[in-house]
Amino acid sequence: MTSTHVRDFPLPDVGEGLTEAEIVNWRVAVGDVVEVNQPIVDIETAKAVVELPCPFSGTVSALLVAEGRVVPVGTPIMSVEVSSPVEPTAEDEAREAVLVGYGVSHGATRKRHLRARSNAPTAAPTPTKTTTGKPLAKPPVRFLARELGIDLATVSPTGPHGDITRDDVQRAAATPASIASTRVLPTLAPPVRGERIPVRGVRRAMAEAMVRSVSTAPHVTEWLDVDVSGTVRLVEQMREHPAFAGLKPTPLTVAAAAMVNAVTRTPIINSSWIDLPDGSSEIEVYSHVNLGIAVASDRGLVVPNVRDAGSLSLSGLARAIGELTQRARRGELTPADSVDGTITVTNVGVFGVDGGTPILVPGEAAILATGRIMDRPWVSNGGLCVRPVMQLSLTFDHRIVDGAAGSTFLSDVATFLESPTVALA
Repeated sequence: MTSTHVRDFPLPDVGEGLTEAEIVNWRVAVGDVVEVNQPIVDIETAKAVVELPCPFSGTVSALLVAEGRVVPVGTPIMSVEVSSPVEPTAEDEAREAVLVGYGVSHGATRKRHLRARSNAPTAAPTPTKTTTGKPLAKPPVRFLARELGIDLATVSPTGPHGDITRDDVQRAAATPASIASTRVLPTLAPPVRGERIPVRGVRRAMAEAMVRSVSTAPHVTEWLDVDVSGTVRLVEQMREHPAFAGLKPTPLTVAAAAMVNAVTRTPIINSSWIDLPDGSSEIEVYSHVNLGIAVASDRGLVVPNVRDAGSLSLSGLARAIGELTQRARRGELTPADSVDGTITVTNVGVFGVDGGTPILVPGEAAILATGRIMDRPWVSNGGLCVRPVMQLSLTFDHRIVDGAAGSTFLSDVATFLESPTVALA
């Protein structure tokens, strides 16, 4: 005989050290019938926006957390009225309250998938339109709409399932009506204050990481101007080579290869400072290079990693950097993409900037900033000429890296960029 009871669904740990998350968008409403593995809500963690599926089937009886709220892991976020022949055990509750595909493992660090325990097979429903009456759009698209001042209810969707895409939002923002509505100031009374942007998700994680970084690691920054004529020629050759067909190699690709190459001579640059429980400290020098690529996305600054970059060819680096950058800008990164980095590169030149003093990613010993390439006067072989010049800015943790090691690494990167074909040979 079946019995009916209400089960709370707590915010799960996605298995990447998650402590809290923001409820971005509910996909269900009170009274809706949900199935096992049906996406019910979009949550934003410090590293990614993910769809959270329901671990059991039933009827939604309550949504316990409003959109926009940040709550700790374990907080009940939804109640579901379920029917079952027996009452669920405590072990069932603990095992089911995890995110499908990112579930925490009990007594181990590896991930495992949560399987639906049902006699009859179920399938995730095809999304057609929201049951809450709100426009259907992914969290990064909603964020873009807020940034542009676009009401999603006024946007015509063109997505495959009736959802609103980034192009739809940008198209709406380009219409005369949208421009008029978002750029014309009020005429009756001035606003009391400017816009306030909630600090949460990626923005909050970035802010906390930067404060933690400058508060714990003594930063030192060195600069060096480089004649990158050889890099410019190599990039042109790569774009015409069959091995790079479909890719978009850039000077950043060569800079990434230069960093991997320079690490082999100065391994201490690719390391972390570790404080031990007994009060002592150690420096862990990594045998692999997980190269972080700083990317400016709609959600804020994210730093996904090229795993084991030292094992990749030049075309492999170009492909990996291109794919990570595109996924970051589309909001498709997973939490696993942004952990375990060992050293980072950030390209400020893409914004027309010569250089800066980049802040270390917490736990890493160095970060390199590449500036824009500009034609400048340059002395070569005793004569004055015009060359494409890039400024490099290297920030390092002075507890780990002394001036000699930092200078050697920076000089090696510059030498590679000056004559990359020689270095690769």
